[in-house]
Amino acid sequence: MNSQHPAAEKAPAKNVRRSGLIWRFLKGSRAFFVLCMLCAVISALADMVTPQIIRVAVDQVIGGAGMESLSPRIQALIAAAGGTAWLRERLWVMAALIMAVAVAKAASQYGFRVFNAKGGETLVKTMRDTLYTHIERLPFQWHMQHHTGDIIQRCTSDIDTTRNFISEQMTGLIRILILLTLSIAFMLGMNVPLTLIAMVPVPVIILYSIRFHHQIWTGFQECDENEGKLSAMVQENLTGVRVVRAFGRERYERDRFHQHNEYYTSLWVKMGRIMSRYWSTADVLSGLQVMLVVVFGVVFCLRDQMTSGEYIAFLSYNGMLVWPIRQLGRMISEMSKAGVSMERIGQIMDAEEERDDPAGLTPPLDRDIRFEQVTFAYEDGPEMLHDVSLTVPAGSTLGILGGTGSGKSTLMYLLDRLYPLPASGGKITIGGVDIQEMRLSHLRGGIGIVLQEPFLFSRTLRENLMIASPDMAEADLDEASRAACLEETVAGFARGYETFVGERGVTLSGGQKQRAAIARMLTQKAPIMIFDDSLSAVDAETDAKIRGELEKRFGQATIILISHRMTTLSRADQVLVLDHGRVAQLGTPEELRNQPGLFREIDRIQSMSGEEVGA
Repeated sequence: MNSQHPAAEKAPAKNVRRSGLIWRFLKGSRAFFVLCMLCAVISALADMVTPQIIRVAVDQVIGGAGMESLSPRIQALIAAAGGTAWLRERLWVMAALIMAVAVAKAASQYGFRVFNAKGGETLVKTMRDTLYTHIERLPFQWHMQHHTGDIIQRCTSDIDTTRNFISEQMTGLIRILILLTLSIAFMLGMNVPLTLIAMVPVPVIILYSIRFHHQIWTGFQECDENEGKLSAMVQENLTGVRVVRAFGRERYERDRFHQHNEYYTSLWVKMGRIMSRYWSTADVLSGLQVMLVVVFGVVFCLRDQMTSGEYIAFLSYNGMLVWPIRQLGRMISEMSKAGVSMERIGQIMDAEEERDDPAGLTPPLDRDIRFEQVTFAYEDGPEMLHDVSLTVPAGSTLGILGGTGSGKSTLMYLLDRLYPLPASGGKITIGGVDIQEMRLSHLRGGIGIVLQEPFLFSRTLRENLMIASPDMAEADLDEASRAACLEETVAGFARGYETFVGERGVTLSGGQKQRAAIARMLTQKAPIMIFDDSLSAVDAETDAKIRGELEKRFGQATIILISHRMTTLSRADQVLVLDHGRVAQLGTPEELRNQPGLFREIDRIQSMSGEEVGA
């Protein structure tokens, strides 16, 4: 019987995927990091050579000891230089050697930092470009399930954490391994018993470090996730600052932020306590190791089991051994943080991109639209549409009416394939061709949609209007503006189309934003146009003008109007009334006025309020 936990089976595969992801991100920066590690090797070798020069200077050159304890290669170099007597009269040669090694080390450290900086910044650029490109290709459904602030936090803070680990810890790991290996080798060559004494605390530190790594992984993950929540809260409040102030909710939002910020701070304080315990324990063990080497080294020197030069060199190598061990805590801490960050970045990269089939069909879209028994529910949500069937003839206008949550917008999202329609959820066809078989770019290029909440980018009005057609002529832009009744607004701006509209179009009124969004959609000249309650912020007179312009200039297009305004729906060829995702009524406006139901009730209420007078 296999008792292995499923999570344990998935962990190796996940680690392999994350390693492959890091390797993919390193494209373009690998050469820099290779040169960086080469410089680290030279620097480590320089650290190894200096104590040996001091050892020879103290024991053989100044002390006059024999050269039997030296390797044959070093003996040959001393003999070639003129022997120890010659060097004793010219001690500056030994000093010059130390200076030459120091210069080589300084040059290698300079190269290390330069190549490390280039590699690190190239890595960050690659990660940002890759993530941004991937996120842009993710389906609309994925974006609706993730907070913008959390996505931004993963693309900024988590990327920086990963970069810091790779550029500062991973590159230094080569140098640390060389220092450890060569230090222990030289120490064993000078005095085996003292080396064994120096190694006593090392296994304890390593075992404690492994336990520490497992302990802080969960802590770092919780901190990172709550940082994402805090970022999402800030992004949401800054975006909706006008709503917060309009309803006088500043104190509530401030208290809510302070509460979460305090909790987030407490998590890092907790992590600080854990890391402080580790570092203090590691410092005590490292200090104990140094004390043992100093004490027993003196004893060995007094018993003539070790020369003074060997003792000085041994202390230097022991310092090189202690430093990596003390750095182990920081490396494990950064490795845990980087592991959590890579996991969060990997979750984005694991999300499947929305792919367009190059072999998909590209039929004409100025044909009849047919919904056949369409049934749909959002993930883990209730059913939004149930058995919806209707036909929208080409060139006609369909009005859609229904209460909040009745599935009006969902029906349009399915038509534009912003959400995938499951195989068991019926079928949507245009000209008899299933939209699932069409090339996605062709379908969306032929459907112009103005969403319920128009979004304008923080750019000029011209850039916003020409997003769909960046090379369009000025005359076409003016025509779209006139059709959307935006020309007076543009004329009222000192800079016209070059007016900067601010973030989310904050400098424009609600009606101006809706008209700008309509003009932007009209520049697309799509055969299918969808207006998702996009005339709600304009007055009835402007509404009538826009509808008149649409009929005059775009009479051949199939128009779908989602609205609660009877004057908007009155000129539709047919009106669909949805009630909790089901077809409650379907017919011409006149037919529905003569039938009991939601349409007639809303028409009666709006007629009594006098709205039709403005039409």
